[in-house]
Amino acid sequence: MQTFMKLTCLCFFLLLGGTTTLLAQDPEEIETTGTEEEAPLVEDPADAPIDEVVKKEIVSERRILKYPLLRESDVFWEKRIWRIIDVREKMNLPFAYPEDPFFKILSDAATKGDLPVYSTDEDGAKFKKRLSTDDVLSMLSKADTVVTFDPETYEEKVQIVRNDINWEDVKRFRLKEVWFFDKQASMLRVRILGIAPMIDVRDNEGNFRFEKPMFWVYYPHAREMFARHNYFALGGNTSAQLTWDDVFEKRLFASYIYKESNVYDRKIDEYLQGVDLLMESEKIKNEIFNWEHDLWQY
Repeated sequence: MQTFMKLTCLCFFLLLGGTTTLLAQDPEEIETTGTEEEAPLVEDPADAPIDEVVKKEIVSERRILKYPLLRESDVFWEKRIWRIIDVREKMNLPFAYPEDPFFKILSDAATKGDLPVYSTDEDGAKFKKRLSTDDVLSMLSKADTVVTFDPETYEEKVQIVRNDINWEDVKRFRLKEVWFFDKQASMLRVRILGIAPMIDVRDNEGNFRFEKPMFWVYYPHAREMFARHNYFALGGNTSAQLTWDDVFEKRLFASYIYKESNVYDRKIDEYLQGVDLLMESEKIKNEIFNWEHDLWQY
């Protein structure tokens, strides 16, 4: 009996020693062993698993609904309106969705040549002066000269560094549209003509100086592209099949008027400031509504 107990204790100590040896294995050896059997990357994107519960193709295959035929004689009243869309307003937060911001959609299409863009001068605002791809690239990235010193030889070196524009600096967009009365359909309509992103201009110390429009996009030419880009709907429903074309056609954005067609061709902020500017913007909007409302008074 004593011999059996001795053999049992000996086996127990041998097992305990083997376990201790495994636990005391060098971590570097463990890491080396793990890295040798890493799974290979997927070379063909088509073979990669989808990051969805179902493959979504509705938006990519969507086509726009064309505007109804409009003759010059059908329009007997119209007014041009210029608006500002501020992405910091709650309703406009999807414009700054980090995964796919609206400015990135415009800039990517412009740099690839898929979307024509126009200058912001007087002719460009009328879509007569088109910008080249190189012009757009020069706006989106700037070349800066940086002087560095070698810590060993103290030799001065000059390097050219390209700084790409930060989409977060684009906080507002200009919108150019026409309100008109279609007598053939007996209704007031609105057509968006152009969209211009506004970029913050800062000094060398990073202080804000002013903002300026970068380029104009002719909206009717961009509708096909907008219809193939998802819009992140407020409320978090990522299954909502809303596109940027839906946003502008259904007017799912907040904005305020900063200019209307007038004999002086001046903006509201040239003669009003502060709260008075916003009140004048609301006044112009109400005038358009009241014009249509009074048209049907009996």
